[in-house]
Amino acid sequence: MYSFSPKLKSTSIILLVVGVVLFAAGFFLNRGLSTEKIEHMMEAVHSAGHTSPTHSSEMIGPQDHTAHLEHAEMQVHNQPLASLHFVAVFFFGVSAAVLFFYCIQHAAHAGWPIIITRVMEAIASYIPWGGAILIIIMILNITHNGHLFHWMDPELTDPESGHFDVILYEKKKFLNIPFYAIRTIIYVVGASFFAWKLKAQSKKVDDTKSLVEYQFLYRWAVGYIAFFGFASASWAWDWLMSIDPHWYSTMYIWYSMVSCLSSGIAVIILLSVYLKKNGFLPQFNDNHLHDLGVFLFATSLLWTYTWFAQFMLYWYANVPEEVNYFFGRFQHYSPTFLPMLVVNFVLPLLVLVSSSVKRNYKVVTVMAIVVICGHILDYFNMVMPGTVGPYWNTPEVLLLVLGSILFVVGLFMFTVLSALTKLKLIPTGNPYLHESEIYEYPF
Repeated sequence: MYSFSPKLKSTSIILLVVGVVLFAAGFFLNRGLSTEKIEHMMEAVHSAGHTSPTHSSEMIGPQDHTAHLEHAEMQVHNQPLASLHFVAVFFFGVSAAVLFFYCIQHAAHAGWPIIITRVMEAIASYIPWGGAILIIIMILNITHNGHLFHWMDPELTDPESGHFDVILYEKKKFLNIPFYAIRTIIYVVGASFFAWKLKAQSKKVDDTKSLVEYQFLYRWAVGYIAFFGFASASWAWDWLMSIDPHWYSTMYIWYSMVSCLSSGIAVIILLSVYLKKNGFLPQFNDNHLHDLGVFLFATSLLWTYTWFAQFMLYWYANVPEEVNYFFGRFQHYSPTFLPMLVVNFVLPLLVLVSSSVKRNYKVVTVMAIVVICGHILDYFNMVMPGTVGPYWNTPEVLLLVLGSILFVVGLFMFTVLSALTKLKLIPTGNPYLHESEIYEYPF
């Protein structure tokens, strides 16, 4: 059994507390910004020649100074919720993607990863906690205490309003507040149920060592694969792509999901290596590490493919309403947008291409940390341009983003490692356990 060390427990609690303090400091700094200060910020952006909009709504409606200032105030005051939103969606997606990876292994009757079954179950234990944060954010948005989602403004779908938007009116059947709230609850409750049920069924397999119970585990795994396939696509639309509801992409759902899947594999690597090095999981060896490294390498390249395919098609077509999504990021987010390709593509390609390197614990662990940081940056680029626009390079945003990351990472660590203490690390009832223990990669 794993025991949660007091030092690591203290570290996770410290991260939680420091995260809350930093976020609170950033929140009060943000709320202290006056209209005059925001107007100066807006004029500074415009005087620098950076006039490309970061949201399609900026191209619709009045274009006078008053309208621009109103939009700037909304973007600036979006900073706290946007900072928490992208981190919360990312870590919920990571834990859900790990459970997806876990279910794929069971559905395929794969033998090699059985040793790390409990690691994946522990990571999936974060799902209800991460989902609770997203439900709170949802409530703040639908009660108009946040304005991350432009389409929630009732004036935009009122044909009698001067701000009427015909595109949003046509999307109203899907993008409406009650249906959005129901879908969010379905995602969170559904994923939480599967996380609980799969863990309970896995424990039952251990207790009974019954192949009948293992068959039920297989069936529930297939059920979650189907749920995740539909839900991950839909929550990518709801929580991320609908931030800019005039923009469309058929690649986006795969792009956002693979980002979480790659990061989820990186988290599995970190936790497995930690358990191995501290003597809790001696059965984990360099062959298992190698295969996890293969998946880390493969998902990094798959993410690059989806990112480039999405970018290339829009850039080549050069439709103003669509290419603006990228052009605004080039202009206002140049330090974070393209440079993330180095972290998420170039480094994994150069470092992990060698089979022998994938057996090196230090190198693979470092690359796992690099990939996680790179995809946090990726989600930052998905959310922040459409919610806070060009007003992100400020001290309060730094505090808000850092505070959000530390808080969620601390909660993630505490939840996952606490769950691990309640699990038997070796799934002795699994019929493929012996295959995993003697597993050896042939090359």
